[in-house]
Amino acid sequence: MIEKILVTGSSGQIGSELVLALRNIYGTDNVIASDKCAHTGIKLADSGPFEQLDVTDRKHMAEIVDKYNVNAIVHLAAILSAVGEKKPMLAWDVNINGMINVFEIARERKMERILVPSSIAAFGPSTPIINTPQETILRPTTMYGITKVTGELLGDYYVAKFGLDIRGLRYPGIISNETLPGGGTTDYAVAIYYDAIKYGKYECFLKEDTMLPMMYMPDCLKATLDLFQADFNKLKHHSDFNVGAFSVNPKMMAESIRKFIPSFEITYKPDFRQEIADSWPNSIDDTAAREEWNWSPSYDLDTMTEDMLKVIGEKHKKGLI
Repeated sequence: MIEKILVTGSSGQIGSELVLALRNIYGTDNVIASDKCAHTGIKLADSGPFEQLDVTDRKHMAEIVDKYNVNAIVHLAAILSAVGEKKPMLAWDVNINGMINVFEIARERKMERILVPSSIAAFGPSTPIINTPQETILRPTTMYGITKVTGELLGDYYVAKFGLDIRGLRYPGIISNETLPGGGTTDYAVAIYYDAIKYGKYECFLKEDTMLPMMYMPDCLKATLDLFQADFNKLKHHSDFNVGAFSVNPKMMAESIRKFIPSFEITYKPDFRQEIADSWPNSIDDTAAREEWNWSPSYDLDTMTEDMLKVIGEKHKKGLI
């Protein structure tokens, strides 16, 4: 029975919203938020316990686990793709050593459950890009992707070797109206909405036809919670579930925005992130997730765009952005 959950990387784009969702389910005091940064969002800081934690510090992580009697961990702390290419050794240290610390602490304490997200970055140029299969070639060309493949393999190893309950899902690009992303290749899909409201135009760092799998944050939270709560005995896969919602390129996203803001303008100035995006799939086959834990998204591109523009527009009126 899951009683106390530690969430690492809680101040990030996903963590800042997932902590609140978990607290609604498991209770405010039963979900411990943590992040390397001491300063967190107001909602997160005011809603329950928080601990400053560098995930590469195993001793401190173990002290927090013991302090709260933690028996489940959602491990989100990571260096993302764009930052990882600028600082590859930092990405390896945080993403691999931080994760091993989580796994070892969980093994030593015989924890109930661990969830460690993976990413479409686990794929590479030699992976089939259309309807990318669950079981496929994993030869990424970024340090972030390398660490994600390693994480999937390690997670499955700890399941087979030590009988731990470890599960994970390959996130596509995640789009949120709450917290700005932190150095990923799909960041444009958030920035475009903010700039549409603030300036009526956007300069994109990817080419207009760069097709990538995306997901709106409410569906991201739903997928994460659904997998976290799924019956482990029904899972044939563990650390590497494909999950999809819709695929989109910058031109399509701009056209969706124009349905609500007809005067919106977009220009393109591809940078180093284009090469990263070109190594990722165009679309995802998530049959395994649908069959093993009944995954199903709720948002498509236009319903997401309508909601994004509404929420960000209200923030802009209030002077919050």
